[in-house]
Amino acid sequence: MRQILLVLMETYRRQVKNWSFILLVISPFIFIFISFGFGYLSSTLGADSSDQIAIVSTNKGLAKQLRYDKDEMTLKYHSQKSAQQALKKEKIEGYLVVEQKNSQLTAKYVGKERLSTTQKTHFQQVLQANQQSLNVQKAQMTQAQLKALATQSILEQQVSKKGVSDETIKTISFTITIFLMYFILITYTTTVAQDIASEKGTKIMEMVFSSMPAKKYFYGKILGTFAVIATHLLIYLVGGSALYLILPKLEISKKMFVEYNTMIGKVVSNLLSINLLYVLLGVIIFTILAALCGALVVRPEDTSKAVQPVIYVVLVGFIGSLVFGENANNIIVKVASFIPFISSFFMPMRLIYSSVSPIQVGLSLLILLAATFGLAMYVGRLYSGLILQTDDVGIINSFKRASKIK
Repeated sequence: MRQILLVLMETYRRQVKNWSFILLVISPFIFIFISFGFGYLSSTLGADSSDQIAIVSTNKGLAKQLRYDKDEMTLKYHSQKSAQQALKKEKIEGYLVVEQKNSQLTAKYVGKERLSTTQKTHFQQVLQANQQSLNVQKAQMTQAQLKALATQSILEQQVSKKGVSDETIKTISFTITIFLMYFILITYTTTVAQDIASEKGTKIMEMVFSSMPAKKYFYGKILGTFAVIATHLLIYLVGGSALYLILPKLEISKKMFVEYNTMIGKVVSNLLSINLLYVLLGVIIFTILAALCGALVVRPEDTSKAVQPVIYVVLVGFIGSLVFGENANNIIVKVASFIPFISSFFMPMRLIYSSVSPIQVGLSLLILLAATFGLAMYVGRLYSGLILQTDDVGIINSFKRASKIK
């Protein structure tokens, strides 16, 4: 066990200290911060005085009610003439003049473009409310009459769904799960295969195998690679949790999180479920298969050819799950959810889109675990025969030779 741990730690240390791993991990966070940074700059720099609307009124209280956004509205122009001059000099986008004549409010907007729907609706609501107050004062109504006038109709709604639909949440959860799986597999299968291939036929491997069994070295390599992948996922988990706590407090993203808070919570719960276990097991079994392919080649530059079968299997699972999409009850999907390798793609789809019995989930996991351990033991037994081969006899012949070595 001590020998396996030594190989694990060395493999982990070498890969984690690699600049390619560091850039791979931090690149999504850099993209997120750049996106929010551009959004913040555009929102702050774009709100200059030339885009503002001037509110001109002798009634300061009414003017303040009309200015619902300090970035879009200004109260510094106190006369229509000064607002006209500012518009000519393009200091403002337009101006709204509000006057009261014989207990009636009149408002006129002059500007480069029409008011937006939001602006027009807000102005109308404020003006109507103040006009209603003037009407009541002019009519000199009693308290009873005011109370009767204030009576409003009641509109009730009873809805079965709130906010974003469950189907949308399922689709988002499924898409994130599948693309995360695909991204990790495509990245690390080639990395593992190249790492194994670069060690093949070297004198160092002969010395290593003279001091420890080849299968223990192989187990250490696989576990070290899995530790790197687990670290990668953990960083995303911690970073995602930090963003989940920080972004709702920022002005640029606060509104979005308030609106979609329920949806985000449900998506996160779908990701941090048994689906994550399928992702991890899928990564392990594909990593072992990629290591086998890397050990079959003689030259590291041939790794891309040797690892193609692994890529094909990944594509079958990825594209197949996208093709069937929400049709989780299809017989092909049900069968594929029990087949090792591609079950990591299809069973999460069934768990997200439909109800699956615990027996079926347990059986699927048991088959996947058995296949993973079986493949690991089989490749570990062949490992010394594969790594120490230096003759370029082809992938198939190399595999046959290693199978005969015990």
